[in-house]
Amino acid sequence: MPIKVYKPISNARRKMSVCDFSDLTKKAPEKKLLQIIKKSGGRNNQGKITVRHIGGGNKQFYRKIDFKRDKFDIPAKIASLEYDPSRAARIALLHYNDGEKRYIIAPVKVKVGDHVISSEKKVEVKNGNVTRLENIPIGTLVSHIELVPGKGAEIVRSAGAWSKLMAVEGKYAQLRLPSTEIRLVPKESLAMIGQVSNPENMHIKIGKAGRKRHMGIKPTVRGKAMNPCDHPHGGGEGGCPIGMKHPKTPWGKPALGVKTRRGNKFSDKLIVSRRKKKRRK
Repeated sequence: MPIKVYKPISNARRKMSVCDFSDLTKKAPEKKLLQIIKKSGGRNNQGKITVRHIGGGNKQFYRKIDFKRDKFDIPAKIASLEYDPSRAARIALLHYNDGEKRYIIAPVKVKVGDHVISSEKKVEVKNGNVTRLENIPIGTLVSHIELVPGKGAEIVRSAGAWSKLMAVEGKYAQLRLPSTEIRLVPKESLAMIGQVSNPENMHIKIGKAGRKRHMGIKPTVRGKAMNPCDHPHGGGEGGCPIGMKHPKTPWGKPALGVKTRRGNKFSDKLIVSRRKKKRRK
């Protein structure tokens, strides 16, 4: 899917790029698989803001995605490839042979009219097919992966994401995740063969603040631009630094690069190798 760049008739247009939606099917979404998204503005049931920088945005309908892929051994035809406002990846509408319709996250290189299948047994190594990790050949790119068998896919679901199956030994399969982390996952977990669709999404430039507001994201004000009563970084004359050894949140907690993962988390034993931090150029 190519990226579309407009003629630079303004400063915003000069830096903006958008998706070329030529790969999508021109049809309305399936009504029975839609659900209204209620706006919260980042507020809880008491009206207090618990998540900052949320508000506004276009009205959206949530597409009910089948993350479990639990209709086993029933072939399905890809009826359409559609846009989903809730995610960067494309979604595909499946028409099963028994008449049921479901949305799935579309993998790369699938077309309308292709057939896919989900099974607990061995399946053809073809983009969109789903089976257990123990049935997939070593070295295959997979996505849409379960961490707990039967719970539904939880990881590697974003646009362009893929994971590589490194080995299957004992009770676990070894996966190299997009973060470069190598992790053990139960070999009975289901995974989709192939990379997630829309890999060029990472190259899109937002271009202007108004486009971010359409997404429902409000501006973020720097702490050092505030008063001392509003933020630990605030105060001072002119363009002064934050004035302390380490950056802090508005509530005085350590910020930026602080490890938040619990030291005794149960899944620590499943992580073979931690992710490698990318060096800034």
